[in-house]
Amino acid sequence: MDDQNKNLILATALSLGVILVWFVGGPMLFPQWFPDPNAQQSELAAPDAAALGTSAPAAPATTPTPAAPADTASAAASDAPRIQIDTPKLSGSISTYGGRIDDLSLKTYRETLDVDSPEVKLLSPVGEGTPYYAVFGWANGAGLDAADVPSATTVWAIKSGGTLTPDSPVVLEWKNTKGLTFTRTIAVDADFMFTVTDDVKNAGTADANLSKYGIVARHGLPDNMVNIYVVHEGLIRRTDGIYHEANYSEFADLPVNEAEQALVETAPATTDGWIGFTDHYWMATLIPQQGEAFTAASKFLPSANIYQAELRMPLVTIPAGQSTSSTTRLFAGAKEWATIQRYENSPSLLPRLFGARANPDQPVIAGFIDSIDWGWFYFFTKPIFAVLHWLNAHIGNMGLAIIALTFVLKTLVLPLAYKSYVSMARMKELQPEMEALKERFGDDRAGMQKEMMNLYKTKKVNPAAGCLPILIQIPIFFALYKVIFVTIELRHAPFFGWLKDLSAPDTSSLFNLFGLLPWSAPAQGSILALIFIGILPILLGVSMWLQQKLNPAPTDPVQQQVFAWMPWIFMFMLGSFASGLVVYWITNNTITFVQQYLIMRSHGHTPDIFGNIRSSFGKKPATPPAPAKKK
Repeated sequence: MDDQNKNLILATALSLGVILVWFVGGPMLFPQWFPDPNAQQSELAAPDAAALGTSAPAAPATTPTPAAPADTASAAASDAPRIQIDTPKLSGSISTYGGRIDDLSLKTYRETLDVDSPEVKLLSPVGEGTPYYAVFGWANGAGLDAADVPSATTVWAIKSGGTLTPDSPVVLEWKNTKGLTFTRTIAVDADFMFTVTDDVKNAGTADANLSKYGIVARHGLPDNMVNIYVVHEGLIRRTDGIYHEANYSEFADLPVNEAEQALVETAPATTDGWIGFTDHYWMATLIPQQGEAFTAASKFLPSANIYQAELRMPLVTIPAGQSTSSTTRLFAGAKEWATIQRYENSPSLLPRLFGARANPDQPVIAGFIDSIDWGWFYFFTKPIFAVLHWLNAHIGNMGLAIIALTFVLKTLVLPLAYKSYVSMARMKELQPEMEALKERFGDDRAGMQKEMMNLYKTKKVNPAAGCLPILIQIPIFFALYKVIFVTIELRHAPFFGWLKDLSAPDTSSLFNLFGLLPWSAPAQGSILALIFIGILPILLGVSMWLQQKLNPAPTDPVQQQVFAWMPWIFMFMLGSFASGLVVYWITNNTITFVQQYLIMRSHGHTPDIFGNIRSSFGKKPATPPAPAKKK
C-alpha cells in the first residue's frame, strides 16, 4: 500500500472519528457534574445590603437569615393566597408568599407530539417536583432591620386586581412598623414578559436605606436536561456587552463568600445586561432597566443544592416623606426567535430585510438574541436561521423551507462550486498525460511531482480547487445542525407523512418495513434503531452513491474500496441525526449531482452514469501475479 492510499484511509478514518466524537461521544468525553441528590432542599439565600451596591453610604454587613427548612417553607407557601395567570401563551399562578412567580405553564407547547400530552411546565413552587421560580425583594441598609423590608418569605396583601392578564395587572402591598409602604405592581404581556414595578413610600421620620434584588432560583438540576455538550444549559449573562455562560458543573468552582454562606460570583454593569437560566428550548431571565447600574450575581448553595441567578440593584436612600420606584422584567417562556428579536428591539441587517423593525415605544434589551445558543459558528447560524425563519413564514412548511434554504445556499456558493467542478473536469482531461508521467518516472516521485506541477501550470488547472465545496460545506453543515437542534421553531415541526418532528430522527424503520409489518420500530437511541434505519437515511446513502457514479471508479483498488463503502457508512452514521438535517443533506446531494452533470457536459464530457453503475456491480478482474524476481 503506497503513501497516497495510506493518507486517504487515514483521512477518512479521522473524518469519521471527528463526526462520531462531535455528535455521539460528547457527553462521555465532557460529562456534566451532578451535585449530591440527597442534599437538603431548603429556602434560597437572599443577598444582604452590603452585597447589593454602594450608590449610597454602604450599610454594615448583616448576617443572612438562616434558611428555613423545606417542609416549613412548603407549608407557608401552600397556605398563602394565589393570583391566577391567564394569557394567550401562559397559565399558572403567583404566590403571595414572597410575591413569587412560581407556577407557570406554556399553553402553546406540549411535552410530546401526543395531542393529550400535558403543557410544558416551566416554573414550579417549593414542595412540588423540582422547584424553579422567580422572587423579588429588598435588603435592609443602615437604620433598618431585616424584618423591616419584604423578603422572599414575606406574605403580601392583594391590594387590587384579580386574574393577571395582559390587560389586567395586579397590585400587592406590604407595610412595616417604621412608616414604609411597599407596593408591587405585576404586569404581563401577550408573550412571555413580566414587568415587576416596586414602589416604596417613606412616611416615617428617618431616612430609609435599602436595595432591591431579583432572583431566579432553581432547586437541583432540571429533570429534562438534554445533557449534550453541543447544547448549552445553565447560566446565561450579559453585562456591558460581554456575554457569559456557565454550565451547572461550573457553579461548584465559584468563589466562596463567607458573608452570604454560599459560592458567589458577581459581575457589575453600568449600561446594559441581563441574567438567568436557559434550558434547551426555554429560559427564565431577569432584565433590569437598561442604562442603569446593577450587579449580576451567580450563586450556588451546596448544602441546599440551590442555583441562583441574581440582579442586585445599588443601595438607595429614601428621605422621610419621599418615595422611590424600581422596575425589573422577567422573561419566562420559550426561546422563540421572533419574540426575542422584538424584545431586543434593535434588529440587525438581516432581520430588518425580513421585516423586523424597532419599536420606539418598547425598551431595548441589548443583545437579548444571544440568549439563544448560536454556538461557535454564530456568524453562520444567525443569518442561516433568519433566512430559514423567513422562508418558513412564507411557505408554511419547515421541511420545504429547509429544501428552499438549501437552494439558497447552493446558489450563493455556485461561483466557487463552478470553478471547482470545472477544475475537476479539466483534471479528468489530464488523466492520460498524468498516467504517462507515472510510467515515465516510475519510482522517481520528486521528478514526477515537479513535472505534474509544470503540467498543472501549463494547462491552468488548480488541483486544490476541488476541495473548495467541501471546505465551504463543513461550517454550513455544522451551523445548520446547530440551528435544527437548538432553535425551538424546529421542535415538533412537521414535514409530511410520518415526519412529524424535524428536530428528531426519522421514525420509520427497516425493522417493520417502514410500518408495513404489525410491530413497532425500535426505540430511538437503541442499537437496533442504529441498525434498522429509516427511509431518509437510505435516501441519503443512495444520493451519495449516485453522486459518486458521475465519475468512473478509481483505478487503485484501495481507493476503490474506500469510495465504495463511504456512502453506506455515512448512511448509518447519520441515521440518528435530526431528520431536518438529513433532508438538507439529501437536497444538497441532489443539487450537487445536477450541477456536476451539467458542468461536465458543458465541457464536452458526458458522464456515463449507467456504465459506471454497471461496472461497480461487475466482476472484478483478477489481480495479475507479480513477476518473479530474478536470482
